[in-house]
Amino acid sequence: MDRKVFMIAAGVLLATPAFAQTAPAPAATAAAGVATGATVYDAQGDVVGTIASTDGTNAVVDTGTVKAALAVSSFGTGPKGPTLGLTKAQLEAAAQQQSGGSAEFKAKLVPGAAVYGSGGTELGTIKEADAQFVTLTTSSGEARLPITAFGPGPKGVTIGLTAEQLQAAISSAAPKK
Repeated sequence: MDRKVFMIAAGVLLATPAFAQTAPAPAATAAAGVATGATVYDAQGDVVGTIASTDGTNAVVDTGTVKAALAVSSFGTGPKGPTLGLTKAQLEAAAQQQSGGSAEFKAKLVPGAAVYGSGGTELGTIKEADAQFVTLTTSSGEARLPITAFGPGPKGVTIGLTAEQLQAAISSAAPKK
């Protein structure tokens, strides 16, 4: 099977690696143990994949089907080792969405559409969308994310962040007073 490499930061697929360097990291602790060869687990302790490589800033997770580059700050530390807020299936589905986002799905990215997080919680609504970015309005403020960060989910439009991760990212991006 042909493997593809995708960029993810804070659990969100990114359109370009340059965005990953400017995207605010959530308030998660960068995981110790994010090293080549380490097994990566989801929040329930199930295997997501292994770390194929890392440069200290990003780590490539190989699920056996896809390879996805994630910011090291996207990892947490669990009892078994590095963890992600995504299951293997969610990571693979997000990677597939990244590779071919359907016109049918993109038609759902309209102002007022509800957006759900990886835990199924409603995170906010779409304020506006263009060919590259979607502005999400939440109770914590606004977040401008690449269109490739959004995918179909069981309840509708979904991003790979929990409410807490999104709030932390918005808070860290807010101008300091």
